[in-house]
Amino acid sequence: MPVHLPVGQLLELAEQFGTPLYVYHADRIAHQYDKLKKAFESVDARLYYACKALSNIHILSFIRKLGASLDCVSIYEVKLGLMAGFAADDILFTPNCVDIEEIKEAKALGVRINIDNISILEQFGHEFGDSYPVCIRINPHILAGGNMKISTGHVDSKFGISIHQLRHIERVVKSMHINVKGLHMHTGSEIKDIDVFLMGLDVMLDMATHFPNLEYIDMGSGFKVPYQPGETETDVQTLGKMVAERMQAFQQETGRKLQVCFEPGKYLVSQSGYFLVKTNVVKQTPSTVFVGVNSGFNHLIRPMFYDAYHQIENISNPKGTKRIYTVVGNICETDTFAWDRSLPEVREGDILAFYNAGAYGFEMSSRFNSRPRPAEVMVNKKEVTLIRKRETIEDLLSNQML
Repeated sequence: MPVHLPVGQLLELAEQFGTPLYVYHADRIAHQYDKLKKAFESVDARLYYACKALSNIHILSFIRKLGASLDCVSIYEVKLGLMAGFAADDILFTPNCVDIEEIKEAKALGVRINIDNISILEQFGHEFGDSYPVCIRINPHILAGGNMKISTGHVDSKFGISIHQLRHIERVVKSMHINVKGLHMHTGSEIKDIDVFLMGLDVMLDMATHFPNLEYIDMGSGFKVPYQPGETETDVQTLGKMVAERMQAFQQETGRKLQVCFEPGKYLVSQSGYFLVKTNVVKQTPSTVFVGVNSGFNHLIRPMFYDAYHQIENISNPKGTKRIYTVVGNICETDTFAWDRSLPEVREGDILAFYNAGAYGFEMSSRFNSRPRPAEVMVNKKEVTLIRKRETIEDLLSNQML
């Protein structure tokens, strides 16, 4: 299947729907999902799409039809998942630092619940005992991820219950008769080294021996996708084989067969996304040539927030002479997408395409500077669908008391 949208089609979409514009290529999502299914076909594996990466209900529905389950981190994502057609038992709710009332609401909806602190575990056990099974999120104390802001398994992380609190967990579970069906961990994002996952798996399998009713272990995700030229992604094929070996060895040693789960988010949707913007001005200063576009970190915050790299192409003039530009937005803050980037000559009015924009692009967008958020389009085979209309001034005012 084709996994890239041609430049000509991107220009047509920019013309048809205007800019700024997010475009998602369904074939690419299916391609990535198929790679994961094949990588873990030798083990009893379940894939939960981590929808915090991109939660448009059309994307959720498409991924559900591929066969995925759903990982949610807020009760609102849970409700979106149910609206997108996911069965309650196919949704895992993994919040952190939420009130017990949100946990109770998830229970009322019938979804799987993942508890990440002892306080909530105690409150849940006190009220529900063994009447409703839970998963427990463990902090494995493994530092991993491409940026400290997306590392979630280290000793100073707010996520999960420390492995060193195992005895405390066991006391709470035993005294309140809590039915623990799953153990969960997630060390971070942008993890290329498969040894990180294998270290985590060893921790989880050791923990599993303390929970006799356990049915599954959830390894989270963090699979890396390439952003910069020359980068490679996580070798999920090799990882799948090594996970299968460890799970089979565990079964032989203990007589227990566990399902292993993964929660790909960025891995499924990042490369499917294109963010199209129009060049407003080309501004020469004594030291820099700025390309100022009709968007900013209000629409794509990753470069400013994570120092993230996105490949940028001038799709209006792809064969132009290369020049060095700093690409900036129209927000009244320091708002830089790319520093000293080599691009084919950029002219005012040219359309620039940001690649790998499907994950944490629109999802982290805002209305900063009272600028409305962009439209979203999904391309599935030959079908082009507007899946979110461009916001207007009326949308900015919709909840204000006039």
